[in-house]
Amino acid sequence: MGFNLFNFLSQDIAIDLGTANTLIHVKGKGLLLNEASVIAVRQADHQIVAVGNAARTMWGKTPEGILTVRPMKDGVIADFELAELMIKRFIKQLQLRQWMHPRMAISIPSGITEVERRAVRDSGEHAGARQVYLVEEPMAAAIGVGLPVDEPIGSMVVDIGGGTTEIGVTALSGLVTKISIRIGGDEMNDAVVQHFKKRHSLLLGDLQAEQIKMDIGSAYPYKSDKTMSVRGRDLISGIPQTVEATAKEIQEALEEPVLAIVEAVRLALEKTPPELSADILERGIIMTGGGSLLRGIDVRLRQETQVPVSLAEDPLTAVVRGVGLVLDDIDRYQKILNLRLRR
Repeated sequence: MGFNLFNFLSQDIAIDLGTANTLIHVKGKGLLLNEASVIAVRQADHQIVAVGNAARTMWGKTPEGILTVRPMKDGVIADFELAELMIKRFIKQLQLRQWMHPRMAISIPSGITEVERRAVRDSGEHAGARQVYLVEEPMAAAIGVGLPVDEPIGSMVVDIGGGTTEIGVTALSGLVTKISIRIGGDEMNDAVVQHFKKRHSLLLGDLQAEQIKMDIGSAYPYKSDKTMSVRGRDLISGIPQTVEATAKEIQEALEEPVLAIVEAVRLALEKTPPELSADILERGIIMTGGGSLLRGIDVRLRQETQVPVSLAEDPLTAVVRGVGLVLDDIDRYQKILNLRLRR
């Protein structure tokens, strides 16, 4: 009775703590927050200036004394103190009426170390959770898109996030095959930055590179004759400069990270037991995450693997929806939980 009362008096929270974005789902209320994983603080006293999307707009534009930071890198916590401050502020923004400390479920990359798992768990605990559950991202994505993870059927999901690409084959409430590579949207952005340095001697900011990727970026064999005016700082003269970029050259710039993702998917298919491979060939691969929105990447995977590939509905929220479903029915998903922490 006491345990049920605790659950009744608290609003449980599911978090997709991503490199690029943090999404929060509250039990009974749905998705309430989708903000950039960015925090701006004063260096002198570490007072928060802004978090989320507001902090992201300040990126690269802050005066001396204000630091804009992404506390997550490659899907894991790079700055524990700032990550904790960011999570607390996000939860505060929700303005939840909590009578008890909530239970909290947080998604994690499948390839992180025990130390990195501990950092995520501690962040949840310090943010006020009475219980912390960790859910691996491939499993969360699979649950979020409605795949039958608890049945003896092979299902494959490819989640391309900001810092990692998570590939998992699920069956009987487990990840039979899982591959995690630290390549995602950030590496694509960096590839665009490096391309303009080498070909045009032009220095771009990260946010501008991301916009170029979104506007005219693609994966082979997508074809387009689009062009885009790109402004940056000339590395030779040091003055602002504008160049015209084509969709084809951005596609070439993105080839290295795209190829790494393709190779990881091929490796996952090779490591999958033949009984489950037959299920995947019949049911196809489901793509989730913001990186899966890159034009033509689903077609590229389909051509390279000869397996049907489809994009999930609302791929950006698939992981947090899955974590939320786990939190809604802990008993059903007990087998897939990595860790449960009692306060």
